Amino acid sequence: MNTSEHDHQKSVINWAEVKSGEYPELRLLYAIPNGGHRHKAVAAKLKAEGVKPGVPDLCLPVPRGTHHGLYIELKPQWHGIKRRRRPIPSDEQLWWLKELADQGFDTYCCHGAAAAITVIMSYLNQ
Repeated sequence: MNTSEHDHQKSVINWAEVKSGEYPELRLLYAIPNGGHRHKAVAAKLKAEGVKPGVPDLCLPVPRGTHHGLYIELKPQWHGIKRRRRPIPSDEQLWWLKELADQGFDTYCCHGAAAAITVIMSYLNQ
């Protein structure tokens, strides 16, 4: 079953809403709508407003340990032979993950909702 990145991200957000009673910090989890295909006029307007390519998909602005918050780049889960190639982060995405880590944020690239949820829970339970 090939599930889109959108579906995985939606699953993470839905999970966070359900678990926010147990972990109130999850109410702060938000998506950064950087990707997707847009009409050229909309893309130009967003760029003028400061949208930058490669910014990770999800942010949890909650400090834990020595980190200021958590950023996650979400990729579809890889099913080997069912997909032509493993979805990998772009050079811009890797740059953002490294730069954010250098600034004191915890950063991950997760393949699938389950991996992202595991990272978030591990982060919150530090």
